[in-house]
Amino acid sequence: MGQKKLVRFEAIHSFANVLQKPEGMKGQWHLFFKNNNPITLELACGKGEYSVNLGREYSHRNFVGVDIKGNRIFIGAKKALTEQLANVAFLRTQIDQLTNYFDAGEAAEIWIIFPDPFLRDSKAKNRLTHPRFLKIYQSILPATAKIHLKTDSKELYDFTKETIADQNCIIHEDIADIYGQQKATGALAIQTFYEGMHRAEGRTIYYLCFSLPAQTIVLKEKKKHQDAVAQRAE
Repeated sequence: MGQKKLVRFEAIHSFANVLQKPEGMKGQWHLFFKNNNPITLELACGKGEYSVNLGREYSHRNFVGVDIKGNRIFIGAKKALTEQLANVAFLRTQIDQLTNYFDAGEAAEIWIIFPDPFLRDSKAKNRLTHPRFLKIYQSILPATAKIHLKTDSKELYDFTKETIADQNCIIHEDIADIYGQQKATGALAIQTFYEGMHRAEGRTIYYLCFSLPAQTIVLKEKKKHQDAVAQRAE
């Protein structure tokens, strides 16, 4: 590990706005933020650019950037501390561990900004809009809560559309070209460093906003197994 990373890893231990796999946080976020404002999560937040920018714009909400890479979290966390953004925090953990840190309905909204699309079919389970993750989100979000996906990957965009249709999710907004359709307003106008690079390369930016269904998210693999068991029992 490089010296710069080591310095950053050491630094975030002292950052009051960074929680690293904390114990006892589930159901306690209102105490951490010292208010009952709704909490928005930015998953795989990287440098936390969206969390910081949203925190600046929406002081009546709280924002938690979630990522496992402390080296990246350092950048957003330091900026939030410098700007005294008391409504912005960072949680260092794996995203599949969210239910260890958030109670049912404790998070109010999710943003997923330019996540790794994991283009190989063998890696599909790692996509943050795969049913196994939607099931996790369903455990911490209230009914009708919105999930936002912003990506330059047509493959991930198409995969997500197919997944949410299959799971009977409710689509609130579907924009196949944010800038081409001049829809980059409000929160969508926030640009990360990588988004700027993608735009400079002429890539199309896609956006989906959806809510999870009332019924429990179905994991197909489990359903296939249950069907096979049922057929053997006949």
